[in-house]
Amino acid sequence: MNRHATLSVDTATVDRLMPLLQLADRTRRALQYPVLGIAGLFALWYWGGWAIANNEDTMAFASFAPGPTLAAFWDLAISGNVWKPIESSLYRVGWGLAYAIAIGVPLGVMIGYFLTLKQLTHVPFQFLRMISPLAWMPIAVLAFATWDAAIIFLIGIAAVWPITYATAHGVQRIDPMWLKVGNNLGANPYHSLRYIVMPAIAQDVFAGIRLAVGVAWIVLVPAEYLGVTSGLGYAINDARDTLEYDKLAAFVLVIGIIGYMLDAICVRLIKRSSYHAEG
Repeated sequence: MNRHATLSVDTATVDRLMPLLQLADRTRRALQYPVLGIAGLFALWYWGGWAIANNEDTMAFASFAPGPTLAAFWDLAISGNVWKPIESSLYRVGWGLAYAIAIGVPLGVMIGYFLTLKQLTHVPFQFLRMISPLAWMPIAVLAFATWDAAIIFLIGIAAVWPITYATAHGVQRIDPMWLKVGNNLGANPYHSLRYIVMPAIAQDVFAGIRLAVGVAWIVLVPAEYLGVTSGLGYAINDARDTLEYDKLAAFVLVIGIIGYMLDAICVRLIKRSSYHAEG
């Protein structure tokens, strides 16, 4: 009797622990490759730091190694000196992306919907798209009263093209039967745009925004080298001028972490907007 009772208790315990065990197994499988990848990157970083420190020509840059960089990163986080640069940079990137989305999505819808407009804009838009955003810096400085506005313009002009063309591609992929069914049901152009076109292209739009975030985050740092006295790019330039290479590398680490988080948000939005996403 006691043995049966013990077996019952053990079975009940296993049943209660089973969801936790399954969660632990899913977490392990989800993290094993990212952890291995990070470990490989850290090993490469450590080897690079060791090689720099043991070379007479480069030993002055030994602070780029993981130990000094992580110590500087910790000091920046504890002192709070990292938050102001992050706030300034995210402000500029946010506004630049907002303008790019406000221009790129409607423009992409029109290019995708009207063949004549697509043919008319193809050559000039491709020409403008291939110009480095930083090449517009002199014009931005003359056209805008503040450096913040100039940097936002540079980010916007860099980010608008991925959004525009991803949106246009999404519109061109819409099944014409969807629009025909909508018209048969009495949908006016506004209803077709809101209830057929926009849901159908949402995944493409978010994919374009993901590409735009990557471009904007790359343009941000060199743009902040000029004129401004805040932001992650300015912090890197300032650390270089003061020969604080550990601090410089720490800010590079911050840029990578924030960029990864922004990209992860975009990936999540893409999955949520997919018709094939599981509920």
